[in-house]
This record gives sequence, C-alpha cells and structure tokens, in this order.
Amino acid sequence: MSKVYAQASVSLDGFIAGPNGTGFDRLFAWCTAGTVETPTSQPDRLTYRTNAATAAYLRDLLEGTGALVIGRRLFDATNGWNGSHPLGKPVFVVTHEPPTDWVDTDTPYTFVTDGIASAIAQAQSAAGTLDVGVGPGTTVVQALDAGLLTELRLDLVPVTLGSGTPMLEGLTTQHTFADPRTIAGIGVTHLIYDI
Repeated sequence: MSKVYAQASVSLDGFIAGPNGTGFDRLFAWCTAGTVETPTSQPDRLTYRTNAATAAYLRDLLEGTGALVIGRRLFDATNGWNGSHPLGKPVFVVTHEPPTDWVDTDTPYTFVTDGIASAIAQAQSAAGTLDVGVGPGTTVVQALDAGLLTELRLDLVPVTLGSGTPMLEGLTTQHTFADPRTIAGIGVTHLIYDI
C-alpha cells in the first residue's frame, strides 16, 4: 500500500530553517558530503552525493514518490522551482488563494484551496500506487493533526540554529511514535517513524 510521508532536514534543536530563512547550507550539507551519486530527474540541477546508506534511502524516496503536497509559503519561496520541480513529479500546493500570474512549464502544479485532506487525496490519485510526499512546514502539521500521514522521515543534522522555523510548530494533538528505523549518513542520521 502506498504511503503518505513527510520528510525534512531538521536541526538538533528542531528547526527546518534558521532565522530569516537562513541555515540551509548547514541543514543540507549532508546532500553533498559523500561520493555515491544519486541523481534526481534533473541530474544537472540536483544530484545527491552521499554515502551508500543515504543513497539507498534517497533512491527509495525518489523512485517511490509519485506526487508531492506543499504549502504556498514554500511554493513562493522557491518561485515554484521556476516551473520545474527537481523531482519531476506533480505538485499540489495548499493555498487560500492561487497565484494569478503563474504560468506552469514542466511540472504540473495544482493549487488546492479546500485544505490538506483534499490536496492529499488529489495527490494520491495522481501518484497511483506510488507514495505521496508532504511538506515541509505547516502542511506536515496539518496532515499529522488530521491523521493523514503514515510515515515521518526526519533527516537529523548535527547542528543547532537557535531559532527559525520549527519542524512541527502548531501541532494541536499529541502523538506517540514507535522507535524509528535509523540510517547513518555523513553529517546526518535519517530517522523513519511509522505512524
């Protein structure tokens, strides 16, 4: 059965971004810390270089993901990856108001105005038997609180950022997870929690 997962690089103090959107160089240093290459659908734009264990973890995500759900803040911050998401998968953007000036190019973007449950349902339809990735940010919190996630993947990076954007800010319900599966990378420990 396909999964609905959230995956994000997170600092030891729980942030997915530092103050004023900084810290990404530190949070994502693990993506190029090794010698084993894992290309995305756009290898000239994004090819991971990690150890063998992280490469297998990434291949599982890249090959197993059929669609993505993100929030409007991430879409705006990346300018929709200039119309071409590096994973080359359909992207469903949860928003109160779709942009009026967006012109889609390579990646199919769908702007969903009726909430996270609708966005995930539409993404599952598009993904078929493949998994759906959610987040990061508030979309993860919304999906977790709504009981829609089946897996939480944290790429725990041994840095602290002091402040910024917390990974799970705004949760309204309590959650208990079993012990995670762990994968040791270079400069990262991948924690996979089944929900």
